[in-house]
Amino acid sequence: MLSIIEKIILSLLVIITLSAFFLPVYRRYQIIRSAKAVERTNNLGRRFWRVLSWVFLQRCTLKNERLGTGIIHAGLFYAALTFDTMTVNHTLDGFLSGFSLFGHGLAEHVVSGLIDFMALVVLLAAVYLALRRFLLRPQALRTSALDSAIIYFFLLTTTLSYLFFEACRYLYQPEQLRFSFLGPFLSRFLFGAEAPTNQPPSLLHLSWWLHIIIVYAFIAYVPHSKYFHMFAGPFNLLFHRETSPGEIEPINLENTEVYGIEKALDLTWKDCLDAFACIECGRCQDVCPAYLSGKPLSPKMIIYNLERHLLRSYFPLHEKNREKLPAIVPEVIKPDELWTCTSCGACMHVCPVEIEHLAKIFGLRQAQVLMESQFPTELNSFFRHLETNANPWGIGFSRRGEWAEKEKVPRLTENPKAEWLFFVGCAGSFDELGQAISRALVRLLRQAGVNFAILGEEEKCCGDAARRLGNEYLFQMLARQNLELFLQYGVKKILVFCPHGYHTLKYEYPRLLSIFSDMSAGDKEFLSQIQVVSHLELLSLLVKQGKISFKAAARGTVVTFHDSCYYARHHHLRAEPRYLLRSLPGVRLKELPRGKEHSFCCGAGGGLMWTEEKLGQRINHIRAQEIAASQAEAVITACPFCLTMMRDGLKDLGKEELAAFELTQFLAASLLE
Repeated sequence: MLSIIEKIILSLLVIITLSAFFLPVYRRYQIIRSAKAVERTNNLGRRFWRVLSWVFLQRCTLKNERLGTGIIHAGLFYAALTFDTMTVNHTLDGFLSGFSLFGHGLAEHVVSGLIDFMALVVLLAAVYLALRRFLLRPQALRTSALDSAIIYFFLLTTTLSYLFFEACRYLYQPEQLRFSFLGPFLSRFLFGAEAPTNQPPSLLHLSWWLHIIIVYAFIAYVPHSKYFHMFAGPFNLLFHRETSPGEIEPINLENTEVYGIEKALDLTWKDCLDAFACIECGRCQDVCPAYLSGKPLSPKMIIYNLERHLLRSYFPLHEKNREKLPAIVPEVIKPDELWTCTSCGACMHVCPVEIEHLAKIFGLRQAQVLMESQFPTELNSFFRHLETNANPWGIGFSRRGEWAEKEKVPRLTENPKAEWLFFVGCAGSFDELGQAISRALVRLLRQAGVNFAILGEEEKCCGDAARRLGNEYLFQMLARQNLELFLQYGVKKILVFCPHGYHTLKYEYPRLLSIFSDMSAGDKEFLSQIQVVSHLELLSLLVKQGKISFKAAARGTVVTFHDSCYYARHHHLRAEPRYLLRSLPGVRLKELPRGKEHSFCCGAGGGLMWTEEKLGQRINHIRAQEIAASQAEAVITACPFCLTMMRDGLKDLGKEELAAFELTQFLAASLLE
């Protein structure tokens, strides 16, 4: 098809395009290589098959947060694969006249029809996405307007130039487009129904070159655009986090010079890959309670600004020149962004390419607290109370077990053979609402005949809030004290009713063991085998075994349930509370619009229970409004902090007639004595 000179030109065009594509890709690769190591290569086979499923079945975009847009993107993805294949064929056809990857039989005819269908998909998708971005202009899509316009331009011109080539080809090679329906139509529309004698033969040649130049220009532009997620996204999914999104990597405080993330060199290679894989779709922003309540934080902009910072910092990163790098806070991310995150994990749950926003926020907080001593002023007393009395309120630690005296709950010192250690936690020990939950759980356990005991004044705060607020030193101090108590008493099973305590004891304490160099291997092995169970799991089991029975609910029959972020989203405990509620005769559960894994945060997570919510609307007010709109008689939750936030929110809105209970209270009030 091409002359020798044209083939040389085409060869140069291929080389230039590949260079233009791979040089910026290599630069991003070098940035990733300059970052800190993190282990993400375990279970590679399982990871690989998961990526195939998520990418090629488009499970990453076909989520129910934006199902319609997901379908559009899925169509665009399959169309892109089809057109990429045709680009290879188009290029080879230039070197080898008449070449076809699909042969010249039925397969070629079927492909000609498939290409036309995919062309329609691309055109419709590009128009839909352009109208949505530039006409409807949702908040989530108000970044990179020029980049988006260029991408839509290339999507349209690439497709239209191919259809123009197909129309010209139909003039001269109609037998090769037997199943094509757009080519013949456009050919007749552009050139009439006459034979090709009315058109110059060079027209087919010209249309071929037009398409190839536009396609190669698009390829060269891709690494400079958000469209690069087509390549980085699958790698990000391959190296996805297999642990809970809320888990924090332990810091070896004795052997580390930099605590957390101060500068770009402190990021892990996965943090950098996250930045380059971002689609800029804004799904994370759409569900972020901080953003939706008018606070400065947008999880999308955290990643967006981080990517641009990494690209600007290429040379000092490549040279590992720490002195030439600015501090990420406040140069890239502002303090008000950092300290308004509730760690609810909604951003990570909805992200199509599983970007890990929380790891970056937690790391930045660690650097601010441990290296800069920069944090909200109210945390001074919070940290001091934890350090001196091992609870956030600063109440004398000797009073931790006072609530249990009237209930005659035994300590482990009195009942060393107890099957379960009931780890009460700070809220259950010192807060009035929390103590009511503790008493209710004791009633339920006693009816079921469970042998349990508490630590009483020996128990320390689990350290969850301290850790999420960046004070890793304080967290490790508290954790070490608790772990030594578990070891001293030979604890094998722990029961908790706080989602944050559950997360911390079950998932974060075991990971700390690797950095305790002075602890014996035997002790570490024993501690790693402790079974931590939530009250939702144990109570569900006891009800199924017939050890707990209920009469009709004493406090309302139409209830709604507020899922806590750490139970429902971080650890998938969603069926258990609903099973327990349905175990109560006459109770009818009304689901909230944002429930289960899509639950809207109460606003207390991430340690924000202990800070002042000064910016924007209060998050618990937004949730309280949803609860009030449900017209339920009561709202039930399974977290002491959620309970406090729901009660306060309903009170502030003048909806005090709508009762709020923690699940154990609601169940205990309906016990069949």
